[in-house]
Amino acid sequence: MLNSLVDDVITMLKPDTEGRQVEWKIAELPQIDCDPTLMRQVFQNLISNALKYSRNRTPAVIEIGHGEENGQPSIFVRDNGAGFSMKYADKLFGVFQRLHRTEEFEGTGVGLATVQRIVQKHGGRAWAEAEVDKGATFYFTLGPATVKMVGQSAGG
Repeated sequence: MLNSLVDDVITMLKPDTEGRQVEWKIAELPQIDCDPTLMRQVFQNLISNALKYSRNRTPAVIEIGHGEENGQPSIFVRDNGAGFSMKYADKLFGVFQRLHRTEEFEGTGVGLATVQRIVQKHGGRAWAEAEVDKGATFYFTLGPATVKMVGQSAGG
């Protein structure tokens, strides 16, 4: 289900890629029990940020994949864009906290706060890693009871 949500969001964001060279690297994501409407919003916010902050790159490389964090599956959205200094990482998910000037990158300042609220509602957490001018990676988990491994039956 997560892959179909990602595909929907990428299709919806096509206008943001017009005239750009964007290289998409999308892994097969785990099956996770979640609210699809809310999770679509998470992907929309993270992918649109990745597109926005990598717009000065040719090609822009956006990777969506997964790993593990403390025994839970984690999902990530990575870009090769502007990045940010990790000394400001604690401010990222606050409403109206901006790490770049509005002249450089447009936005309302609520996207990552919305991501964090949705992820926390699912019992997970969101965080980021970045380096100035070398891109950023945004991660999230969705809580321990939400994962369904592909191929396992209920009770399995």
